[in-house]
Amino acid sequence: MNAMNPADYHESDLYRIRHSTAHVMAAAVLEKFPEGKVAIGPPIEHGFYYDFDLPRSLTEEDLVEIEARMKELLKEKHEFVYEELSPEQAQALFADQPYKLELIRDILERGTDEYGEKTAEPVLSIYRSGAFVDLCRGPHVESTKEIPPKAVKLLNVAGAYWRGDSDRPMLQRIYGTAWESPKELRQYLTWLEEVKKRDHRRLIKDLDLLSFHEEAGPGLAYWHPKGAMMRKIIEDFWRDKHIEGGYDFAYTPHIGKAWLWEKSGHLDFYQESMYAAMDVDGQDYYLKPMNCPFHILIYKTALRSYRELPLRWAELGTVYRYEKSGVLHGLMRVRGFTQDDAHIICTPEQIEDEVLRVLRFSLEMLRAFGFEEFAAYLSTRPEKAVGEPARWEQAQEALRRAIDAEGLEYAVDEGGGAFYGPKIDLKIRDALGRSWQLTTIQFDFNLPERFDMTYVGEDGAEHRPYMVHRALLGSLERFFGILVEHYAGAFPVWIAPEQARIIPIADRHIEFARQVEDQLRQAHLRVSTDASASRMNAKIRDAQLQKVPYMLVVGDREMEAASVAVRLRSGKNLGAMPVAEFIEIAEQAVASHGLEA
Repeated sequence: MNAMNPADYHESDLYRIRHSTAHVMAAAVLEKFPEGKVAIGPPIEHGFYYDFDLPRSLTEEDLVEIEARMKELLKEKHEFVYEELSPEQAQALFADQPYKLELIRDILERGTDEYGEKTAEPVLSIYRSGAFVDLCRGPHVESTKEIPPKAVKLLNVAGAYWRGDSDRPMLQRIYGTAWESPKELRQYLTWLEEVKKRDHRRLIKDLDLLSFHEEAGPGLAYWHPKGAMMRKIIEDFWRDKHIEGGYDFAYTPHIGKAWLWEKSGHLDFYQESMYAAMDVDGQDYYLKPMNCPFHILIYKTALRSYRELPLRWAELGTVYRYEKSGVLHGLMRVRGFTQDDAHIICTPEQIEDEVLRVLRFSLEMLRAFGFEEFAAYLSTRPEKAVGEPARWEQAQEALRRAIDAEGLEYAVDEGGGAFYGPKIDLKIRDALGRSWQLTTIQFDFNLPERFDMTYVGEDGAEHRPYMVHRALLGSLERFFGILVEHYAGAFPVWIAPEQARIIPIADRHIEFARQVEDQLRQAHLRVSTDASASRMNAKIRDAQLQKVPYMLVVGDREMEAASVAVRLRSGKNLGAMPVAEFIEIAEQAVASHGLEA
């Protein structure tokens, strides 16, 4: 289902419906558990959630009961009434709700709202609906009569630490969804079923692509032969395109002394996400969370001239970052991953061309993998930033003009950039309409200063270069997970780990099948022969379940004619054809990077 622009969503009737339904759910939960404590309950994409501290774990039966009570409350047509309170009134109202009292303190002391976001001025506001009242800024519907009971559904319960802090209490988060009509709800539930079918965590297991082993270390992917073959194909394509695009390659170590990470600032700002590797000769070493400092050290091995620039250095560098166990999610959130990283080092006069060049390169790469819908997000200078304002302005305008030149839809996050430079984030939309952030094009005014990077200009003086961090696919692990879900495991021929499977009808056809297999391998096609004792239909079914693009059936007639009977994984039958003709078809599909078998 296509996602709504966040700004538009917040102003929509659907947002109000979901926010209001969350309050109705909380009312139903507190009726069932009067001693329960309430945390926060915002609308989210496709629905809402609420966090509770309850006396026992919720069951599926509890959800059914809570949902039924919600629908009764909706039919009672309660109004949502807004009030503003003094600090004393608010603290008295929520005297038995510790999470609300903490939020009230934050609003008063830090100027944040109930979700931790900065507000123009601290306001303690509540909404009442029936017997339920909550600290809330809204917006809500006028009354529950605007929420169709048959368009509401509770989905599941998950654990969530209070304020995302693993040192704080673990709460129970109830997820639900609400729509403007029962028909929309049915469509959403159908979409959810498709999401489940495409879940990469299931498909990588079913297709024997990757695995995870908690006992050896969570968040670390093990690439099986089929998955490793796909990774090789993706990496080979990536390298070939980078050579065509004027890049050079670098390989850098996996660990570095503490000195390096102190110099880069990572130990000051990022240490909690870094792995300490070991103590060697009294020196602390850390696994690298990023590749950038290593590329800078390479840059500084020689005196650089403006005549050498721009330098475009790319690396498929494996990095390690500590993620809390609760946020690990298959390939989408891991602790060790390979960034398709590059750094562009150039003069001020070159940045416009370089930014446009890298944006076009990103779009070309993503289209090659079958993505056609893009949106860009431009993040600009925050209040606290390093680097000269003039440099920021020049960099921001280069990013903006590149987006305009490519005709991309984009939103501007004013002041939302990192302290060290503005950036473009590029999102793609997958087959289910979900958005994924992949490409980042990020200026850095911090590291060139920290490492005193210079080049000799045309005037003979030393100047500070511009440096751009750039990742096209993001990380190979996450990109692979997105690919799996986008294609539901039925990959295009050019990246499928097994492109063809030869299926001999009987044992007497196996020798011929092996001969065909050899011919296909000589044509650099990835092929196997199913020489099992299973019946032909079972072999075909197995190949379809493994999402193999081509099934080549061989029997007596095919042996006599030196041909193969070609079936597609979709079930379509292309009939018998000479082996050479099939090879030509397959080679064309590979060479063209076609998206269909």
